Amino acid sequence: MPPNTTASSGQQPGKSGRKKGRKARLFLIVLVLAIIGGIAFGAYWSISTVRASFPQTKGSIRIDGLSGPVTVQRDGNGIPQIYAASDADLFMAQGFVQAQDRFYEMDVRRHMTSGRLSEMFGAGQVKNDEFLRTLAWDRIAKKEYDTKLSASTKKYLQAYSQGVNAYLEGRSAKEISLEYAALGFTNDYKPTRWTPVDSVAWLKAMAWDLRGNMQEEIDRSLMTSRLGPKQIADLYPDYPYSRNKTIVREGSYDSVTGTYSSSDAASTSTAGTGLTGGTAAPSGFQSQLSGLYKVLDDLPTAVGVNGNGIGSNSWVVAGSHTITGKPLLANDPHLSASLPSVWYQMGLHCTAVSAKCQYDVSGYTFAGMPGVVIGHNAEMAWGMTNSGVDVTDLYLEKITGQGYEYDGKVLPFTTRKETIKVAGGAARTIVVRQTQDGMPLLSDRDDELVQVGKKATVDAEAPDRGDGYAIALRWTALDPGRTMDAVFAMDKASDWSEFRKAAASFEVPSQNLVYADGAGASGNIGYQLPGKIPTRAKGDDGSLPSPGWDSKYRWTGYIKQSALPYEYNPKRGYIVTANQAVVDPDKYPYTLTTDWGYGTRSQRITDLIESKTRGGAKISTDDMRQMQLDNSSEIAKLIVPKLLKIDVPDKDVRDAQKLLEGWDYTQDADSAAAAYFNATWRNILKLAFGNKLPKELRVKGQCLWVERADTTGPADEDQTVRECGEREPDQAQPDGGDRWFEVIRKIMDDEHNDWWKSPKTRKTKDDDPIDTRDELFSQAMTDARWELTAKLGKDIDTWSWGRLHRLFLKNQTLGTEGPGFLQYMLNRGPWKLSGGEATVNATGWNAAGGYGVVWVPSMRMVVNLGDLDKSKWINLSGASGHAYSSHYTDQTEKWAKGELLPWAFTKKAVDKATSDTLVLKP
Repeated sequence: MPPNTTASSGQQPGKSGRKKGRKARLFLIVLVLAIIGGIAFGAYWSISTVRASFPQTKGSIRIDGLSGPVTVQRDGNGIPQIYAASDADLFMAQGFVQAQDRFYEMDVRRHMTSGRLSEMFGAGQVKNDEFLRTLAWDRIAKKEYDTKLSASTKKYLQAYSQGVNAYLEGRSAKEISLEYAALGFTNDYKPTRWTPVDSVAWLKAMAWDLRGNMQEEIDRSLMTSRLGPKQIADLYPDYPYSRNKTIVREGSYDSVTGTYSSSDAASTSTAGTGLTGGTAAPSGFQSQLSGLYKVLDDLPTAVGVNGNGIGSNSWVVAGSHTITGKPLLANDPHLSASLPSVWYQMGLHCTAVSAKCQYDVSGYTFAGMPGVVIGHNAEMAWGMTNSGVDVTDLYLEKITGQGYEYDGKVLPFTTRKETIKVAGGAARTIVVRQTQDGMPLLSDRDDELVQVGKKATVDAEAPDRGDGYAIALRWTALDPGRTMDAVFAMDKASDWSEFRKAAASFEVPSQNLVYADGAGASGNIGYQLPGKIPTRAKGDDGSLPSPGWDSKYRWTGYIKQSALPYEYNPKRGYIVTANQAVVDPDKYPYTLTTDWGYGTRSQRITDLIESKTRGGAKISTDDMRQMQLDNSSEIAKLIVPKLLKIDVPDKDVRDAQKLLEGWDYTQDADSAAAAYFNATWRNILKLAFGNKLPKELRVKGQCLWVERADTTGPADEDQTVRECGEREPDQAQPDGGDRWFEVIRKIMDDEHNDWWKSPKTRKTKDDDPIDTRDELFSQAMTDARWELTAKLGKDIDTWSWGRLHRLFLKNQTLGTEGPGFLQYMLNRGPWKLSGGEATVNATGWNAAGGYGVVWVPSMRMVVNLGDLDKSKWINLSGASGHAYSSHYTDQTEKWAKGELLPWAFTKKAVDKATSDTLVLKP
């Protein structure tokens, strides 16, 4: 054991059956390794090596720095509940326990946020490190820690770091995690001490993945190489405010006081005076943006899918509509699937809540960061979904000599050198350039972008090119903020007023916050939009890149907290947030974004709540769970009736078409109809839109014969060219999300709309042009039939959606980049899943790239404010990050089936659920 700890009992023993299972698995590992790598190699990877990092969960451990004993009680799933007598001891123990289960994950995260992945994984990560050093998350986090955060927050961060370092003390790398043992074959890397800044920087990574519409901004500009303004507008239709309800429906903005009121009694708003319009990107910007997208696409994700497809559900129902008479709150954030899950379940309890020890909270945490991010305390509960507000803008900067042009003057860049250490190689040095208002030049990170910038042409209003153009980023997270303060404040808030005060510090990323408490006869529910949200000028709505040489396009300020929309105890008795529009623009003067989710999930949840409560029925905890599992396909309800009316001549296609007869539009894993419909939907999108998009948006390696973008050659010259896609499958377009639902809805009844016309894309005799909607639908059904025949077999009775729609959980470092045998050891799956894109049970897939699951409900919870011990929760994987721990993926099977685990909160319930108890002693 480490020199500063002593143990009074051995490693986690578990039950006898579990012991036998674990020994069998460990034996299998050693056997496989021995066969693959030879007896000597297999001997190195012995059972002792695999087990060395398993945490001690029973007995006692002595830790320097504690002021008193701390008890760690783990349930049968290894989920810890910590009890301490002071705040500092509580967060120190949190750091120790999270490091026990997840330190390798924590270490990788801090190397990502600081742009030091190359130190662990070698030269292959240099490009990523260069980009991350340019964003300088760790530098900004240090400024936050030094200048913005409260004294108490710093104290908690220091205590947490002390706990992590107490765990690391005296342990070799291979005693911390199996992955370090693997790295030891090619790298002498050794983990270093944890710092408070390491924790704060994680918030920047979280904000990056949830940054808003930056991807849409790039995509719209890339489309201009092949599509005109009207066509692009067709593909980004207006939000359907009349059909899909906004989050906030009651209350209004008061133009006199400049505040938002939850009551409708406020004075007339300044509706219609918001900033709308958009700035046309200068021509020649498309190639630069294509290069930028490639850089962004390669960047490791933190909690999302590189900004695309991110969604979440949360809703809260008032006590007047529930069986308990107190509110129920549900939340399931949709994020990329990772192993281990991005979430870590935990309870933080003061043995007696007082000024000395203020916390009694339980929920979902991030390993590497103290506090609880989503969950409940003894008084209230809260959930989050991504608001999607626009907090990023791209600027085209004119480079002149060593500076850039701004309002007719040449200003110098601020520069700094960054040295990147590389495992097994020579260090690299880069120069980071920033404008004087702190915008980093992203284009400096790609040689191709620099060359394209020199060749770029712009419209007549732009200045002469000089030495070229660069791309700069303005983003709220590049300014120091106070979000870490907000986490601790929310954890101990006791009522709506304290919760809103805490939310005022939640600056980045902007999230939809739902709230519920059990106070009074029936409790209270609420919603708050927090965040540092910019205001813009000169008709700029942030939907397209802006000219950096004109100060009129710089941000003009931020929306005041008091002016941000909220609701408290709305008359309807529920609040739903699922990435839809926050507020009707006719009732609000500020443009929050032009790229909301289109409300498909939110409206389905609203309909489910209203159908349940219509006539006075009450909602239970299990009803909330069932709503989370709703698999209904809204786009199928629109399209299937049209598909069934088409006379299909081919018998085999006709047999597949019959699967849709009587289908209830539910995408269960065993449904053949769901498989065939989704294949048809995918092919509709490909024929109507995908084949017409520029190569920068299409799937890498998929090649088509397309009309030349430039047709200035001789009339008798072939005007087609073979063009191959350039984007990763899970990032390509059309992705099939609810924006595309709305695109189809707009043109559905226009059978001769130009989008239904599909030109030849292959140089074959049977590739005939398509002219009408039904011709395109018929071809899509035919293509889907033969696609599924190839994938699932000719017998349609054997088809199922789950065979196509599978989830693989991959270790996010060595599980994707390591040698095959190591990937086999670290990764798990597949699981056949129900649900789909823009479904409440949002097991997302990208229609351009295939059917595999791209993002998932990363956790699910239902909080019962009538009896907190009757709340339920589940995680995507398990508590442990150790590949052969019994808690590595022990929750996944239940998660896939839609089951929830009991969520003990009170001491009595926790004691009853406890399997292992560990005492940390000073």
